[in-house]
Amino acid sequence: MTPFTTLVGRAVALQRDDVDTDQIVPAEFCKRLTKAGYADALFAQWRKQPDFVLNRAESAGAPILVGGANFGTGSSREHAVWALRDGGFRAVFASSFGDIFRRNALKNGLLAITLEHEQLAWLRSRVAAEPALEITTDLEHQTIAAAGRAIGFDIDSRARWLLLNGYDEISVTLRHAHKIDSYEHARAEWMPTLRRARPPSIDNGAVL
Repeated sequence: MTPFTTLVGRAVALQRDDVDTDQIVPAEFCKRLTKAGYADALFAQWRKQPDFVLNRAESAGAPILVGGANFGTGSSREHAVWALRDGGFRAVFASSFGDIFRRNALKNGLLAITLEHEQLAWLRSRVAAEPALEITTDLEHQTIAAAGRAIGFDIDSRARWLLLNGYDEISVTLRHAHKIDSYEHARAEWMPTLRRARPPSIDNGAVL
């Protein structure tokens, strides 16, 4: 993943609370078997409404989404995070998140930040009134700066470390690949090993 250090850009103010994962990405898009290519699924039902905020010209290219309360509740589909990421968003602010959504976001390079209600309301109103407002999100110092105001935020220390370095759980494991290789080469030959799985043979529609 791309390391997340400082993000400078415009934001989209989503003036809605209780946005669940089915609204972020409708269930019919979850049949896809990849982790990318969900930009067209993002808020697909709402985007049918001409006045929806993401359909406005000033929203194009904004990397920050300012939501409300209870963002990302509902089913645990990881597709919701993938759709936001593929839609160009790198950070989401809300006063509360669905727990699983927040964990999925932080593991997939999407910074999900919880703000106090007053802080979020101020930021959301400023963005709505001034779509060109530039917001600086500094993960290293854990601050958000906009319109002359700085807001601090908390984040899990491990999630912060992963984002700052652009790591996911697999890349963290691969940092120790040399130790894994050394261990495997030192294992006694008599010890059990796993055979490579082979695809099943198919004969006249029957699996052999």
